[in-house]
Amino acid sequence: MKDGSDFMIYLDYAATTPMDEEAIEVFSQASRSFFGNASSLHDIGSESARLLNMSRQQLAEMLNLKKEAILFTSGGSESNMLAIDTFVASKPDWQNHLIVSRTEHASIANFVCKLEQSGYEVTYLQHLEDGRIDIEHLSEALSEKTCLVIVQHVNSEIGVIQPIEQISKLVRKHQAFLHVDCVQSFSRLPLDGVSSLCDGMSISSHKVYGPKGTGAVIFPAIHQLKASIPNITHEFGFRPGTVDVPSIASFVTAAKNCENIIENEYERISMLRMQLIQQLTEKEVDFQIIGGGKTEQLPHILALTFAGLQGQYIMLELNRQGFAVSTGSACQIGKQEPSKTMMAIGKSEEEAHQFVRLSFGKHTTTEDIQKLADCLEGMVAIR
Repeated sequence: MKDGSDFMIYLDYAATTPMDEEAIEVFSQASRSFFGNASSLHDIGSESARLLNMSRQQLAEMLNLKKEAILFTSGGSESNMLAIDTFVASKPDWQNHLIVSRTEHASIANFVCKLEQSGYEVTYLQHLEDGRIDIEHLSEALSEKTCLVIVQHVNSEIGVIQPIEQISKLVRKHQAFLHVDCVQSFSRLPLDGVSSLCDGMSISSHKVYGPKGTGAVIFPAIHQLKASIPNITHEFGFRPGTVDVPSIASFVTAAKNCENIIENEYERISMLRMQLIQQLTEKEVDFQIIGGGKTEQLPHILALTFAGLQGQYIMLELNRQGFAVSTGSACQIGKQEPSKTMMAIGKSEEEAHQFVRLSFGKHTTTEDIQKLADCLEGMVAIR
């Protein structure tokens, strides 16, 4: 059976990334040589503990933090849920108010819904047309009862970058916690500044060319927090379960490789994005960029609609012609609901169903973009 990656042009990097070759090699070597439980006291366990400690230190240096701030998890979803659970446990019962944007990842939205059903008060933030949260609404919603504010750094569907510094200033005045989901921005944007503005960050390995099933939650001031479950012996007492050392070493290797090219990749992918927009414009394709105004956006994610065409039709037809794209967050595939980000920024349900997400990565080339533009021109012409 032929591997799909041999003939497909992959443009869904926001969903997941292919593993970095060096990261695969590190995982393989670590699985052979560092298979011991890092909590075991014998020499084999101690060797694993040393590799874990080195990986933690390297990741901490990338974020300009102490290594104790890094807690390894099974991925972004667990990181988000662990962060919320920890922050709620670290505040008194009377601070039972949460503020969350309407465009958060399902792991956050579902966990917050559970808390709301158990008696927590939740305010869902309004969004501007360009995708940013409404800062005035946030300011009005904050109170002495607010325990936690949750905001995505980069939206996974349209790529808008939230003004974390501005948000942080407001949240700090009310002494609430601020958690920032950085799954889409980690290793694509410098985050050492963000880490100084928030109380929690979540990142994921498989978004940065590392293995699936690994990630981290970052607590810059972890000494001020209380674990939600007592007597846990792993990850400084905050997360149960034997630590997957080979995957963590592979994750950090992939992340460091991304860090080494972060500026060059940002510029290169910005050019690819502009190339596609220019070519579609020259071909007189009827399209609209979502969130493509003056607001700051991550160039790696390009959200488009094509007049009169359903996003699912575009996705399936592109797949038939050899392109892998998405109609939104990978965690929403299989559901019939329209894009929640599109709905949050004031689009109609019909417009939301027209949504298509293209996301670029380190293997995307100018030739890929040219082929995509030609294909889209033909599809629109056929309709």
